[in-house]
Amino acid sequence: MRGPAVGDTISQIANSVLTGPGEKMARYELLNNVAHKDLRVATGFGPAFGDDVGMLPAFPSEFAELQREYPIFLRRDAGTGPWQSVVLLGFEQRENLFLQGGRWNASYLPGAAAKGPFLIGFQEQRIDGELKLEPVMHVDLEHPRVNFTAGERVFLPQGGNTPYLEHVADVLRGIRDGSDFGADMFRALDELGLIHPVNLDVQLDDRHRVTVNGLHGIDRERLAGLSGADLSGLNRAGYLEGVYLMLASLHNMRRLMAEKQRRLRAEDVAPLSNAG
Repeated sequence: MRGPAVGDTISQIANSVLTGPGEKMARYELLNNVAHKDLRVATGFGPAFGDDVGMLPAFPSEFAELQREYPIFLRRDAGTGPWQSVVLLGFEQRENLFLQGGRWNASYLPGAAAKGPFLIGFQEQRIDGELKLEPVMHVDLEHPRVNFTAGERVFLPQGGNTPYLEHVADVLRGIRDGSDFGADMFRALDELGLIHPVNLDVQLDDRHRVTVNGLHGIDRERLAGLSGADLSGLNRAGYLEGVYLMLASLHNMRRLMAEKQRRLRAEDVAPLSNAG
């Protein structure tokens, strides 16, 4: 991905799944150091920034980091679209159990959250006499993190990229590469019958039960029964590692359940404290 430049025009905005959750109508502009020289990005966390979501898109390029803290599942829109990997953050649509006092309580922030108001778009460029679509950065000026008074600066006073913007560019590269790789990977897993529905119906305590619909995972029995040739094919394509990382990530369900139970207990205690 090349750096922001003046005078480029938007040709195409990539993959709507990369836009931030829950915000008002986006207004994308090609990022450049003239029009956006004073742009800042708030880097705190909370519902005001759209972080109160129960799941986020995830990408195989970050599975090694994600599997340490988040459960990774698969889902697809309307049950018929392409498969997309996601990390589960909570048990309700607007519940993110990693949010705590303005912090994101994890050592790794998923790329879909770390990218903030930025995404990858494409512009036409003539390269060696041929028109090609080249990736460039765009910013959503209606995103709740965007402002011109406080937060991380995007450009240096002399016009260069700040370390923050360079980090975002790395995140976007990972998202772009992981999205393309994931589409092929999940299609291959589906063809081998390795994707199956997950019945996420959890009894948290005597009074609280949670259900999350539409999630899928890796079928362990089907995986164990694959032929040597199929396993070898998955390994050669680079997919087998991701499969095992997804399976390993499921131990994080215990952490998610424990945090949900802790918050339910706190809610039960609060009325008693107020009454006292």
